[in-house]
Amino acid sequence: MRLTTKGRFAVTAMLDLALREHQGPVALAAISQRQQISLSYLEQLFGKLRRADLVQSTRGPGGGYTLGRSSQDITVADVILAVDEPIDATGCGGKDSCAGADDGGRCMTHDLWTRLNEHMLVYLSSISLRQLVDEQHAKGVVITEGSPLKRAISSQPVVKPIRITGPNSVFDLGNVLTK
Repeated sequence: MRLTTKGRFAVTAMLDLALREHQGPVALAAISQRQQISLSYLEQLFGKLRRADLVQSTRGPGGGYTLGRSSQDITVADVILAVDEPIDATGCGGKDSCAGADDGGRCMTHDLWTRLNEHMLVYLSSISLRQLVDEQHAKGVVITEGSPLKRAISSQPVVKPIRITGPNSVFDLGNVLTK
């Protein structure tokens, strides 16, 4: 099976999101920070996940992503296939002709790898995000409320004192000039 970082990162990010599914929208920047995945890469992946209805986005302050449906209803296979990651162990990409075949047809082991693909898909389809969340909880992973991510936008307004360094009216200006 050729599973690249795209599929692994998508599953990791979705597990991070599923662990926080009851805390409201999760910012991609927070997932990026926790999982050490590039923010721009996550944005690309979540665009595909959103188009597959696996996640929903919320805009504005306090926005982010939530699961598109219950974690019980999203499988690892759903996530991998949503980010265009082929689950394919054949050398030919599932085509009718293999590079290793002498006659331009299928190689001798084509059927073996095709069956492996089928088993991998069945296996990954049998694992839900809920199961992965439960495994994390069984390992003692505890998710605390809130995010350690420092946001650029403060919830409190910044109050700066106004200092007058010159005349604040025409009359004061006249008094300054006549002195």
